[in-house]
Amino acid sequence: MLTLIEMSPTPTPVSTGIDTGGLANFLRAFFAPLFLVVVSVVALFFLFTREITRFVQFLILAVAIGVIFYVPNIIEVTARAIAGALGIQ
Repeated sequence: MLTLIEMSPTPTPVSTGIDTGGLANFLRAFFAPLFLVVVSVVALFFLFTREITRFVQFLILAVAIGVIFYVPNIIEVTARAIAGALGIQ
């Protein structure tokens, strides 16, 4: 009987944390079209007013913000890369 008790699987503890993966995906799916519309309207405004320098600056900023918010784990990967470059483990 002792070997039967030893062979039984131990129960895994129930996770009490909140899984935010679904929430993050929902927010990305919700705000992605809104972000694209705002970027498009502002870019068209700069093009029609012939402010090419501001258009290019805005486009670079919009691409940077898009990469930060819509590429999964980019902040974590960047932070680890910076810490590794600085010699912090």
